[in-house]
Amino acid sequence: MSRDEVVPLKDTSNARFALFVLFAINLLNFYDRQILAAVTEPIRREWSLSDSAVGWLGTAFTLFYAAVGLPLGRWADLGSRSKILSVGVAVWSVFTAASGLAWNYASLFLARMGVGLGEASCSPAANSLIGDLFPSTRRARAISVFMLGLPLGIFFSNLLSGLIARSYGWRAAFFVATVPGLLLALLALRIVEPSRDTLGKGDATREHKNASAAFHRASFMQPYLELWKIPTLRWIVLSGALANFNAYAVNAFMPAYLMRYHKLTLSEASVAAAFTIGAVGVVSLILGGIVADWTRTKRPDGRLLLGSLALMLSTPCVFFALTQPSGAVSSFVILLGLGWMLFYIYYVTVYPAVHDIVPPRLRGTAMALYFFWMYVLGGAFGSSMLGMLSDRFAKRAMHIANETTISEATRAIGLHDAFFVVPLLSLLLSLVLFAASRTVAVDMRRAELRG
Repeated sequence: MSRDEVVPLKDTSNARFALFVLFAINLLNFYDRQILAAVTEPIRREWSLSDSAVGWLGTAFTLFYAAVGLPLGRWADLGSRSKILSVGVAVWSVFTAASGLAWNYASLFLARMGVGLGEASCSPAANSLIGDLFPSTRRARAISVFMLGLPLGIFFSNLLSGLIARSYGWRAAFFVATVPGLLLALLALRIVEPSRDTLGKGDATREHKNASAAFHRASFMQPYLELWKIPTLRWIVLSGALANFNAYAVNAFMPAYLMRYHKLTLSEASVAAAFTIGAVGVVSLILGGIVADWTRTKRPDGRLLLGSLALMLSTPCVFFALTQPSGAVSSFVILLGLGWMLFYIYYVTVYPAVHDIVPPRLRGTAMALYFFWMYVLGGAFGSSMLGMLSDRFAKRAMHIANETTISEATRAIGLHDAFFVVPLLSLLLSLVLFAASRTVAVDMRRAELRG
C-alpha cells in the first residue's frame, strides 16, 4: 500500500469546498456543451442544415478543445489551477452567450470554438486538484461527486434548454447560462491550492522534491513521452476514444432522434433526453464510486474490471432500445436509460485508475494527454460520423421509398439506423477495459516507486 493510500485529507474544509466548486463548474461545463444538442432541430430547420453540418459543429469544437487542452494540462501542473479554472469558466460563459447571437452557421461555428477554448481548462486542472486533495482510497468517490456534473449538466441542459427554446426561441437558451458561469469563475479563485510536493501531510521525501524540480525543468514533450510508456494508460486512452465517440454521438443527436423517430415535440424530447442520458447517471456515479473504491481495496484491477463488466451489460440494453418501434417511447426510455446508467460507471472506474498509475507530479499532464487522444481519436468524430451515417442512411431510405428528395420521414430512418454503431463500440470498449485491467497492477507499483 502506498503512502498516498493511507493519509487523511490534508485540509478537510478546503477539500470539501473545492470539490463543491469543481462539481458546479463541471455541471456548467456539460450544461453549456449540451445546449446546442437540445436546440439542434430548430437551428437545423431555420438554417436548412444537414445532419453532417450539425455533426461537424461538434467535431470542430472537440478537436479544438483537445488541442488547447494539452498546453492547459501542462499549465495545470506548473501554475495555479484555481486561476486556470476561473479564467476558463469566464471565457466559455462569454462565448456561450455569443452562441445565442450567431446569425448563421459560420458565426455559430466560431462561437463554439470559443466555448471549447474555455472548457478545455476544466478537466486537467480539476482532476489534478482532486488527485492532490484526496487519497486513492477515497478518490473514486471524490471523482464521482465531480463527475455528477456530467449527467446533471446534461439533464438540466436538455430539460431547461428545450423549455426555454419553446417559449423564447433557441437563442435565449444560450443566454441563461452566462451569469452562473461568471459567479463560478469568482468562486474558483477561493480554492486554496494544495502542495504538489506532498503525498500526505507535508512528509515529502527529498527524492520526491528532486523529481518535482526535475519535472519543472523538463522539455515540453518529456512528460508526455514518459507517460506514453505506461501500458495501462495506452489502453485507457483507447477506451476513452471509444467511450467519447459514443457519448458525443448520443448526446448530440438524442433529442433529434426522439423528435424524428418517436415523433415527440421539442419540449417532450428535451424531458425524455434529460432523464434518459442525464438523470440516470446520478445513481450510477454515486453508487459506482462507492463500489469502485471497495473493489480497489480488494484487488488492484478491481476498478477496471468493474468498468468492463458495466459496459458489457450496457451493450444489449442499448441495442434492444434501438430495436423498439417508432412510438414505443416508454420501452425505449427504460432500456436506453438502463444502458446509459451502466455506461456512466466508466468514469468512476477509469479516471481514478489514471491517478493510480501516474506519479502526482504528472497528474494534470496525464489527464490532458488522456483527454487529447480520447477526443482526437473518438469524441471529435462521434457527432460528425453519426451525422454522416445518418445522411447516408437517409439517402438509402429515400431510394428505397422511390422518392427524389430526403424527407423528414427518411431523415428519421437514417438517424435511427446510424445509431446502431453505438452498441457495437460499447462491446469493444468493454474488451479494452478488460485488457487494461491485466496491466494495471504492475503500473501501479511502478508509479509508487517513481513517486
